[in-house]
Amino acid sequence: MSEKPFESWTRSDNEDTAYRRSKARRRLSRGTLALLGVALILLSVGWVMADVQRVGDAGAATSPKSERLRLSIPKLKRVHDIPVYTGEAGDKEKLAAGALHLDDTGFPWDAGSNVYIAGHRLGYPRTKSWLVFWNLNKLERGNKVVLEDAEGRRYEYEVFDREIVVPRDTSVKKPVAGRSIVTLQTCTLPDYKERLIVRAQRVPNN
Repeated sequence: MSEKPFESWTRSDNEDTAYRRSKARRRLSRGTLALLGVALILLSVGWVMADVQRVGDAGAATSPKSERLRLSIPKLKRVHDIPVYTGEAGDKEKLAAGALHLDDTGFPWDAGSNVYIAGHRLGYPRTKSWLVFWNLNKLERGNKVVLEDAEGRRYEYEVFDREIVVPRDTSVKKPVAGRSIVTLQTCTLPDYKERLIVRAQRVPNN
């Protein structure tokens, strides 16, 4: 009995050889296309991962060597290039030297942070704290707040909220979902019993 497959019994040897070669070429072609498809998929995945990495790198600013900040509020003439020192809430020395960034809150280079800064309403004469937040109540929606880190990078914010809270209300120190903000705090007038809170949201630098 012939060893040819059933479908080839009616073909000559030459025809059968040509058929086998054609079939082999088709298999090779399909295999090549399959490998090419896999290669394209892997390549596209690599591109996507590289893009994600670049976006991540661009969105996460590196921390400067020093945590010191400087604060400017264009609408308030007294608040220009004011030094901001990081420390605990009760650090009177740092508060008297300018403004105080609470060390249990975020920094401007941290995405989704609430940078909480307290300043005196009255302060001390001949220091950077003198009347630093005296006119904080005059800030309105859309006014700019600018922070600058130790490496000269600027972080611009726009005021979106203002409220009065009692001193024991710590909720104003918490981050706000979906936003990177700065919170400015000072005492209320005339009795200094409550806290004036002004919050501003980070905007892209021009």
